Amino acid sequence: MPIESGRVYSPPLWGGVVHLIKINRETCINNRMNFSGGPGALPESVLRKTRDAIEVLPETGLSVLGMSHRSEWFRGILDEAEQNLRHLLKIPGTHQVLFMQGGSSLQFSMLPMNFLRGHMAGADYLVTGYWSAKAPTEARLEGVTRVLWDGAPGLYKRLPRADELQFSPDAAYLHYVSNETVEGLQFKAPPGLPGVPLACDMSSDLLAAPIDVARHDFIYAHAQKNLGPSGVTLVILNDEFACRAGTGLPTLLDYRTHIAARSNYNTPPVFAIYVLMLITRWLRDEVGGLDAMAELNQRKSALVYAALDAHPEAFVPHADLADRSLMNVAFKLRNENRNQAFAAAAKAAGIHGLDGHRSLGGWRASLYNAISLDEAQTLANWLHDFAGDASAY
Repeated sequence: MPIESGRVYSPPLWGGVVHLIKINRETCINNRMNFSGGPGALPESVLRKTRDAIEVLPETGLSVLGMSHRSEWFRGILDEAEQNLRHLLKIPGTHQVLFMQGGSSLQFSMLPMNFLRGHMAGADYLVTGYWSAKAPTEARLEGVTRVLWDGAPGLYKRLPRADELQFSPDAAYLHYVSNETVEGLQFKAPPGLPGVPLACDMSSDLLAAPIDVARHDFIYAHAQKNLGPSGVTLVILNDEFACRAGTGLPTLLDYRTHIAARSNYNTPPVFAIYVLMLITRWLRDEVGGLDAMAELNQRKSALVYAALDAHPEAFVPHADLADRSLMNVAFKLRNENRNQAFAAAAKAAGIHGLDGHRSLGGWRASLYNAISLDEAQTLANWLHDFAGDASAY
């Protein structure tokens, strides 16, 4: 059913507290029912504070868009964002926290440029989907790159099993992507061998649940999923691993430059980092931490997958059951002639962003942190209704 202007809805169930608000159609279009793979929606309280900060920051009297990256105010933002992340993720003192630019795509190149170049044993990569397939292409420009497993022949419908992997004990590092946003695959535990540096692209599931940061030597995640708007890339880097970086690197592409400058070597994305800081406050103060966030994300995904699984005559989930992502639910219609009707019905219901990635097609519901349990339930109900339409199949 279309969302009616003036109808009363239950917004996000953060911390088990439900507040009833009256929303109109404009509010829904702008920030609710946005299941896009990225950029994703912002939490309501963060969106309001961001809107106000664009007009004027109470503590400075200036718009956040005009704040100097050399100001004392921004140094405080960087410091708080780091401390909040250390608290939420339990980042040990052995790891640096950096706020960088260039998205994850730049990290595909920077990681091997710093740590693979000149390494005789090479580096190992797992190719489990669209995004992880891009990483070894860049690494090959810097040195020996081994793909230990490639899911392309199986259309990236599952992740590798332990007995399918032969890790190299002397590799420069092992690289994997924790959550494939396109295909909807997610590792439940990190792979690899003890003693081999572990590098992970966590762009689409960082801050969605607790993780073992200490198990990883290098974590990176661009924003526009759970961290805020695009423009900033978070890097968490083990000090000992950082010391292994080679020499002769361009200044801006050397992680040690950014460590020494405390994420302020060149003009950083002030606005994006400010919003990321607000996101960390929201997770800490309103959600109640990553354990609470993980529980909500599990409930949200369970609702949507249950709706798809209840109607095998209508929907075909992409990922194998054991490897399904909590963040990205990829699926197709059994009868693809109904795609146009599906798109029209979603639009009429005020449901946005369900288009699948161009490389895979079909449909995808991204359930990032800002998607509430209420919104996931609404989507699940709508999927049941669409499948139950006798005229559809």
